[in-house]
Amino acid sequence: MRIIIAGAGDVGFHLAKLLAFEEHDIVLIDLDQEKLRYASNHLDVATIRGSATSYAVLMEAKIGRSDLLIAVTEAEETNIATAVIGKKLGAQKTVARISNPEFLLKKDILDLRRIGIDEIISPETLAAKEIKRLLSQTSLTDSFEFENGKLTLVGISIDEESELAGKTLTESAYLNPDFNFTTVAILSGNETIIPHGEDKFKVNDHAYFIAQEDGVERVLKLSKKVVVPIKNIMILGGSRVGIHTARCLSKDYSIKLIEKDKEKCFELADSLPDTLIINGDGRDVDLLMEEGIKEMDVFIAVTGDSETNMISSLVAKNAGVGKTIALVENIDYIHLSQNIGVDTLINKKLIAANFIFRYIRKGEVLHITSLHGVDAEILEFEVKSGSKITEHELRNLKFPRTAIIGGIIRDGSGYTARGNSRFKAKDRVVVLSKPECIHTIEGFFK
Repeated sequence: MRIIIAGAGDVGFHLAKLLAFEEHDIVLIDLDQEKLRYASNHLDVATIRGSATSYAVLMEAKIGRSDLLIAVTEAEETNIATAVIGKKLGAQKTVARISNPEFLLKKDILDLRRIGIDEIISPETLAAKEIKRLLSQTSLTDSFEFENGKLTLVGISIDEESELAGKTLTESAYLNPDFNFTTVAILSGNETIIPHGEDKFKVNDHAYFIAQEDGVERVLKLSKKVVVPIKNIMILGGSRVGIHTARCLSKDYSIKLIEKDKEKCFELADSLPDTLIINGDGRDVDLLMEEGIKEMDVFIAVTGDSETNMISSLVAKNAGVGKTIALVENIDYIHLSQNIGVDTLINKKLIAANFIFRYIRKGEVLHITSLHGVDAEILEFEVKSGSKITEHELRNLKFPRTAIIGGIIRDGSGYTARGNSRFKAKDRVVVLSKPECIHTIEGFFK
């Protein structure tokens, strides 16, 4: 595919990085020469300096031969104009990044496809949805269900009390007598490990498993984690992400939202009738204590300041809050969550880039999701008759070592994958793969 990306910021760069592994023909457009130079030095992409709304720039990028135009600059108006102009000049499909939630809420009425925009994405709305997904259980750092829980991806931190701590996968095999979970990744410091027999679970590592329905409880038991139901949530920051998050969660949980701007609090009270709005500075520890931080099950910090979000989340953790989530602007911070004590750091730009990547892959992959801080993707494929994956048992398939098959969904039931597993047409297969390996993995399912 020929893909043109307008905007070489965090969203555009990360998206180009994911797509560069796919052997696509990628052109990156931006006004900032430094961003383009950085992208050119780190990725196999062509770069053009200029405005993406310029006829001359788009023609230089060969817009008429492009399969996809993705407009992800910081300016919503630029993205809309780029998509509309690009479509007129021959782009097959267009995607535009927007911030105004009205475009999403009135999607059917506005019908932006009529003016040339095939898909719109809002990083703030996607971040709120991601936060909602992360709230499955306070004891898990990550969770994602396949086929309504027939298989579940679970992430846990390895503490000193865990029965897995200090053991290799081979040494811990006896702890999984029913084979109802498979270890698919270990995040140790900043290193993502696709684990094999001699890899070890170390204290402070984050481990990820694909588990059958009865396997989730087994993983929690081994890690000495206690399942705590979520009732009370505190959100710090009346940002767009904070508003979307409160709106998403207020029907199911008791929500308190703290915002330091008094005028904004009045606006929030009008737009969020099911949320208790509190005017105050979330960096004030006494305020957090007065507002019942110790009674909270989850603390979500989504102000516009990354440091405030991380520090307040640490305060919440110190007060005994079971789960903390902090929004950060710097993608490099994502890896810090496992080291500084915040359960999950999220970046809305990274989430947006991954969402667009899934949109591009739609049809080839049933589902694709990312793990925060982990340099790997979780993918779900459907097995086709006669595909390479059906030819041998898993142990004899020569599957890449930078990827691992976690489980199979067959006839409505979930099974973890083992060396003697075989695959049949219509099976759904869950795979964890490093980004550079995804293209190779796809070859097994074609």
